[in-house]
Amino acid sequence: MELINEKFLNEDLRLEANMAGWQQLYWNNQLVSVRNASAETPENIVHEFELQSPQGSVRCKLNLQLRWNPFQLDYYITANDQDVQAGSRAPQDLASSTPQQEMPVRRQFSVMGLASLGLKLLKSAKAVKVLLAGASLAAYSWLFSIQFALLIILCLVVHEYGHIRAMKYFGMKTKGIYLIPFVGGAAIGENNLNTRWQNVVISIMGPVFGTALSVIALLLYGITGMPIFAGVAGVNALLNLFNLLPILPLDGGHILKAITFSMHSLAGLTLCIGGILLGVVISYSFGLALLWFLLLIGSIEILLEWRQRQNSSLLPLDLYGQVFSAVWYLITIAILVGIIFYLASSGDPALSLPLEVLKS
Repeated sequence: MELINEKFLNEDLRLEANMAGWQQLYWNNQLVSVRNASAETPENIVHEFELQSPQGSVRCKLNLQLRWNPFQLDYYITANDQDVQAGSRAPQDLASSTPQQEMPVRRQFSVMGLASLGLKLLKSAKAVKVLLAGASLAAYSWLFSIQFALLIILCLVVHEYGHIRAMKYFGMKTKGIYLIPFVGGAAIGENNLNTRWQNVVISIMGPVFGTALSVIALLLYGITGMPIFAGVAGVNALLNLFNLLPILPLDGGHILKAITFSMHSLAGLTLCIGGILLGVVISYSFGLALLWFLLLIGSIEILLEWRQRQNSSLLPLDLYGQVFSAVWYLITIAILVGIIFYLASSGDPALSLPLEVLKS
């Protein structure tokens, strides 16, 4: 995670770290100090480094008072034993920022006729998006029908747009939405994450937008009685429910990993495992064979990685963030499952298909 990013001696000073004790300090994009990971991280840390300026050599120190749980960072910087600047960072400061990314070097090239122009068009992000969208529409039309293909494309775009809106909320640059035939879609961002909270919000906002689409479609179906709206509600609810399964790289996998990797004690982890097992029991009780099986497999995969959480570069959730994220996650799942059961209760075999998939 990026703990500090500010101007020092007219250049950017950045401190990157993880909870295991590893730290790297950059000035003007040059590495000036490194702290290797250790079993115990003290609260008082000093980085000493020397910089070259037009006026000569400058001896500098970055003094940190760092506490991880709850997170709080206070620091001050000296140059030639003189205090220069100071500051502090709280969890909300990290959650509202993203790590700085170095811009790639642009290479100039000459235009060599129509062949070169065509190559540049193929490399264009917009052209790739159009090609992938057309390929997705063709693939789904071949499998089903043009009407059903358009329905799937609508659901995917709304879902991925939720991710894009969350990225922009955190100030991240985005490259847009890419539809991938037979796979789904992907919302591409240009920045790394700084906190687990950013990971939770970006991951869950896709299913949240998808859930909103299903609710709106269900309301329109109740008002108009048109089967197309019921189809949108059911198919979209199923797609978003699968995205919330705790399997990486699905959205649910990122959410559960953010929650479990933020837990510092075995008691918290035991509580999380208990919640997962409860979800398995509930799914099994309702006869949702596919749901409880994937829930169990995905949860085991994430829990086995729990011991490696200290090596993460993301600031963990506090207790409030863990509880809030878990409740938000479960409520979203409950709404989607409720929509699927409601449509199945209509008696129409076509509207019962999402539930039959979950029971398979």
